[in-house]
Amino acid sequence: MMALRPLMNRIRRAASDSNADFMALAADRWEAAPAEVVAFPAATVLAGQLVRIRDTVFGSPAETLHALTFARECRIGPTIAYRFHDVDLVDGVLYKGGAEHHLRPRRSRVPLAGRPRLALSGALYDSWIGLRYFGNWLMDDCEIYRLAELEGQTFTVRQDSAGHRACYEAMLDMAPMRIETAHLDDLVMFDDLQNNAGRRARAADRRRRLLAGRSFAPHPGVFLLRGTSGDARRLRNEAQLANDLHQRYGIMPIDAEAHTVADLVAACAGARIAIGVEGSQLTHALAVMAPGGTFLALFPPDRVTAAMKLMTDRLGLGFAVVIGTGTASGFEVSLDEIEATLDRVA
Repeated sequence: MMALRPLMNRIRRAASDSNADFMALAADRWEAAPAEVVAFPAATVLAGQLVRIRDTVFGSPAETLHALTFARECRIGPTIAYRFHDVDLVDGVLYKGGAEHHLRPRRSRVPLAGRPRLALSGALYDSWIGLRYFGNWLMDDCEIYRLAELEGQTFTVRQDSAGHRACYEAMLDMAPMRIETAHLDDLVMFDDLQNNAGRRARAADRRRRLLAGRSFAPHPGVFLLRGTSGDARRLRNEAQLANDLHQRYGIMPIDAEAHTVADLVAACAGARIAIGVEGSQLTHALAVMAPGGTFLALFPPDRVTAAMKLMTDRLGLGFAVVIGTGTASGFEVSLDEIEATLDRVA
């Protein structure tokens, strides 16, 4: 027997010339954390830096500039929980009625699949971006997990847990059920994009869990090397910068891929400054740095984002920016500009 639900969804959507809103089909919704009015500080950035921006990701240039420079009180929205009944999960896609919610790209081009035989109820904490990037899994999905576990069984469509992710799951007491195809009698999901007090408390809880039973003395900082890992952001003078900053300021260079989570926690927990090319490797430091520290992100001018500024806002960390010259496939950053920026956050 083949389940026709994915195919029928496509036919129904084409026939009605509409794209049904999956979240609108929730049987119930409530605020898991309320809205509030709050102000976060602007990023620290030298004069003339922002005009170097040629392209942005995860937001338009205007949205990115606004996120980096806005420093007035504004309304931060609530975290919303949604409850659904009678949902099918097939090949990374949730189906209900004529609506679809994609958790990851389909692996099959053919919209047919075996009928889900496993019937479950619980809460899903995956996000599209968290399934794509390790840093968003650690900083975003792991925060949603704390909400999901309150609803009973937790689910993820991620089938593997290895390396750093497995260690973090153990340290954060995460034990989800890994599912690929299932009928979900009762499903809870969350819209947790806002830096409200509830989310800030869950971010602080992650740090508390990771540092449980450990104490670390403050030290100048860490430079988390990116090298050639992940999406292209090749800092050509990375090794020289890391060496110079170590010699002048005592900032320790660390290759995250070459160290265990325990090593990274020990190195980063007491850091006053974390520096590196914007990317997932930096979240090892963000997860454990004490509030009041500063995160200095290095960007190629054609791949600037404020995504990590939103993370530092809810962690009580300052955010600083230095934009280099070149492109994401090969760029350089001035040591003088890094030092001038560090002088402003010292």
